[in-house]
Amino acid sequence: MSTKENNVEVAIYQKAKKGQYYCGDSYFYTETENEFVCALADGLGSGELAKESSQIVIDIIKSNIDTTVEQLIKRSNQQLSGKRGAVIGIIKIDFHTRSYSYSSIGNIGMITITENGNTKRNIPNSGFLAGYHRPFKVVTGRLEPKTNLIMFSDGVSDAELSQRFLLSKDVNQVTNAYAKHIDGTARSDDTTLIAMRYED
Repeated sequence: MSTKENNVEVAIYQKAKKGQYYCGDSYFYTETENEFVCALADGLGSGELAKESSQIVIDIIKSNIDTTVEQLIKRSNQQLSGKRGAVIGIIKIDFHTRSYSYSSIGNIGMITITENGNTKRNIPNSGFLAGYHRPFKVVTGRLEPKTNLIMFSDGVSDAELSQRFLLSKDVNQVTNAYAKHIDGTARSDDTTLIAMRYED
């Protein structure tokens, strides 16, 4: 799946865990005149209950996209009280300041790849959202034009993340090559890989 917006192009690969109809990962992205927002949530465990928790998080983000990353995580956490729980990664890009805010709780990862090939992997905050207070940090910084961002759930292995096709500047090539690379392999966990290219 791929879409081209004004400033950010997005391509997505997703597959449920072997033997499961429901994928426990949910995602959302949108672009407005001022910013781009993308979130990936992974419900704990797998199957329908995991999907329920991850979808709660995504629904909260859809309804509150004008708030900060910090507020989005806090509101999502509140809504998960009594539910199975979820991990989350969320990024907001401000087009006017060419800056980003990013936070991840649990095993949602993100790699940034600049135009000249420099890569940086963000370290998530530990734990998961389940309704109780959890400290977390929000990383902010400038975003260079023509930067790729790869957000992924824990179904994506470190060995898969080391493949050179992830360095492609074309996000469609990234997800298509990833799909071919793992073709025929039974996934031991729900797998989602979101490739984004910020053009400015």
